[in-house]
Amino acid sequence: MEKSNTALYGGLDLHGDNTYCALLDTNKNIVFERKLPNNLEAICQALEPHKQRIKSLAVESTFNWYWLVDGLVDQGYAVHLANPALIELNKGKKHANDKTDARHLAKLLLLGELPTGYVYPRETRGVRDLMRRRGRLVQDRTTEHQRLTGLCARQTGQELSARKILAAAAETPPRLAELLNHHAPSLLMAESSIRHIDHLNTEIKALEKTILNDLPDLDAYALLQTVPGIGPVLARCILLETGPIERFPSAGDYASYCRAVPAEHTSNGKKKDDGNTKCGNRHLAWAFVEAANFAVRFSPEINAWFQRKLTRSRNLRVLAVKALANKLAKSCHFILRDRKPFNLALLLGGTPAK
Repeated sequence: MEKSNTALYGGLDLHGDNTYCALLDTNKNIVFERKLPNNLEAICQALEPHKQRIKSLAVESTFNWYWLVDGLVDQGYAVHLANPALIELNKGKKHANDKTDARHLAKLLLLGELPTGYVYPRETRGVRDLMRRRGRLVQDRTTEHQRLTGLCARQTGQELSARKILAAAAETPPRLAELLNHHAPSLLMAESSIRHIDHLNTEIKALEKTILNDLPDLDAYALLQTVPGIGPVLARCILLETGPIERFPSAGDYASYCRAVPAEHTSNGKKKDDGNTKCGNRHLAWAFVEAANFAVRFSPEINAWFQRKLTRSRNLRVLAVKALANKLAKSCHFILRDRKPFNLALLLGGTPAK
């Protein structure tokens, strides 16, 4: 039976097959530490004797944190998701291991200095992950398209698009063999890619149907599509990756999360390094860069602004695209916050008052 009644703070260093747990009291004394299997029942059983004293727990955000964070929350624990990109666990240490990492997480939590990540609501986490899965399948499909065009170029010297090759294969009778000069190995490879593309198309359509049915906010989904360059796919991505807009205090914070602001460290007016370019959401970064490219193509007003920005950016397109992505991200913040459709005048010349 424990004599002290001081609060405890825990650090859980999560791995693929085990979790190292450490509990510290307010004097930074180690009260409990143990390597535990990745089993919720075993972890809760180990923490149970200290449950009444545990103030909060810190779990490192790894690829497999869902089960542990959700399970501990269900058991009544206050759980914080530690952001590994902002934690230097082993800086200045000559020797480091799971034990020191778990202790360090607990110590940061105790001191109120733990950089935390956002725990996305589990009710909509699944549909967000489906959207990410769809994106990966689209990438796989693009890879197969590239394989087809490369195969045709190697075999015939022709630069044909994947669309034309697929159309030739779908004709009656098929012209794929003729397109590949009746080269048997190339024909087998092309047919394999086409079957894979057909399968991916089926899977992508099935995921899209489920995603659309399970979208958490159809009104916001419609409002996002009022932005030039943002269609149904990008609107779903932005809506699901953003989550509750209230978690971003300002449009600038949201643009930073979307990786639409420069990452740079300076000292005494001189550049030190490029900063943490990976801080933020890579899916939103992709979505707003895509939206910027589409907006330039389909909106004359935005294209005019873009051309002026391009001139001022020494004709470096990547800088101009990033600047437009920043504006679009801020616009979407206001749209989601204020529940109003896109306003072109505000994008090109002003900022709405809160």
